[in-house]
Amino acid sequence: MDFKIYPVQLGIGSCYLLQKEKCIMIDAGSPNTMAKFTEATARLGILPQDIQLILITHGHWDHVGIAKEVKGMTGAPILLHKDEKNWLEKGLKPIPPGISLWGKTMAILMKMSLPMIPVCPAPVDIVMEEEFDLSRYGIPGKIFHTPGHSPGSVSLLMESGEAFVGDLAMNMVPLCFSPRLPIFGDDLDQIKRSWRKLIAQGARIIYPAHGKAFDVEIIKRYL
Repeated sequence: MDFKIYPVQLGIGSCYLLQKEKCIMIDAGSPNTMAKFTEATARLGILPQDIQLILITHGHWDHVGIAKEVKGMTGAPILLHKDEKNWLEKGLKPIPPGISLWGKTMAILMKMSLPMIPVCPAPVDIVMEEEFDLSRYGIPGKIFHTPGHSPGSVSLLMESGEAFVGDLAMNMVPLCFSPRLPIFGDDLDQIKRSWRKLIAQGARIIYPAHGKAFDVEIIKRYL
């Protein structure tokens, strides 16, 4: 692996800064976490102009929280799938249904808290459809459409097998106690199809937005 991966905790989830020749940001965390982000980039020695792209794996509120602020600081374009473009541009806050019993309970709790969660609308500069090559940013990887958790979910798969999957998997308390498929989602069968697509393309190490990285063999057992 000839690139660096920096996870940065931003509220209930993480963003990832992926640095090689250039730097891209994967997801934009929860609202009101800009101070944490700027502290982290200063500590890592990453300048605002180093960030060339803001990749949003999907448009839920805990992944777009500081997208507008980071765009304003860095000038980097925001990339989001076409099926969720309006979510960010209109400041919408959809909540996916729960898949497990705990997921259904958590979904109810989140819906109750939505009025207190601010989401700043932001324009989407790159509207993705099926696949996006990152070689123009010096990153040896591609972004694939991997729906199931949400209609416009995408994943970044590096040539070396690292996969940044947003909420296609989870590995963090209180969502779950160990790596697993998501507890929320629009379509469990579609989630599994997206995983088979990633595995067929060579995914090895999984980086979820909620929790630490883990080996793809764990997901294979679910499938």
